[in-house]
Amino acid sequence: MRISGLFPARMWISASMCIVLSSGLWSQTETASAGTPGSAAPTASASKPHDDTFVIGNDDVLAINVWKEPDISRSIPVRSDGKISLPLVGEVQAAGQTPAKLEVDIASKLKSYISEPEVTVMVQQINSQKFNILGMVSKPGSYPLANSPTVLDAIAMAGGFKDFAKQKSIYVLRQNSDGTQTRLPFNYKEVAKGINSSQNVKLQPRDSIVVP
Repeated sequence: MRISGLFPARMWISASMCIVLSSGLWSQTETASAGTPGSAAPTASASKPHDDTFVIGNDDVLAINVWKEPDISRSIPVRSDGKISLPLVGEVQAAGQTPAKLEVDIASKLKSYISEPEVTVMVQQINSQKFNILGMVSKPGSYPLANSPTVLDAIAMAGGFKDFAKQKSIYVLRQNSDGTQTRLPFNYKEVAKGINSSQNVKLQPRDSIVVP
């Protein structure tokens, strides 16, 4: 009787353990399942691969992708007349447009040839937005405004100072939207020592750095 009494108890313990293990596995499965949509979430919430406030200009290089149409997709520079040319599409005005607007224009021209074309336009290289650096630097001139350069970056790009440059009296002339200019002082001697580093501003389109 004692042995027969133990057997059902052992069976009951084994069954209980199976239930516990099954519950644990079920919880892990539910957790993994909950994580699966999370992995797809970036697709659902993915933003456009470009800044819709950016306005395309001459000489910018665009990466144009038409889904499942490799013969049309390509990297192409904006010509000096502000246009680009694509197979089936022909000429399209790109300068003055945002990438999102250009996507719509290209897609509308492709509808005669492709059912529901999906077009993506990315700015691959910005050459239209430039800054100027003038005066006592080795290589004065206009430079592309790429990678958010600062005044220090601009001086390095221009090859550094010439002899007798007034390194404490540099300034940036910034064009305002109302047509006026703002003069931003830049003391290279201070900034190089880590003093008043707020002078080392990020440059904006049409900024002119003057090195007297």
